[in-house]
Amino acid sequence: MSKPGKRRQRMIAPIVIALLLILYLAGYLAAVLCLPLPLWVKILGGLAAAALAGALIAVTAERIHEIRSGETDDLDNY
Repeated sequence: MSKPGKRRQRMIAPIVIALLLILYLAGYLAAVLCLPLPLWVKILGGLAAAALAGALIAVTAERIHEIRSGETDDLDNY
């Protein structure tokens, strides 16, 4: 089993990447809302960005759980 400090280091990359992608999606959402587009396009774009951000948060939380439980590589399952 790995040390707690090593686990914490392995959690940094997924969290940083998730935050960067969420910031990108927030910028996309802001652009969709600011552009002169029909309302249905704004709603559809907003829902798409929200769904992607939600999925990203769920996957990141699952990965953090895997790291904390000591499972460092998903390839062992296949």
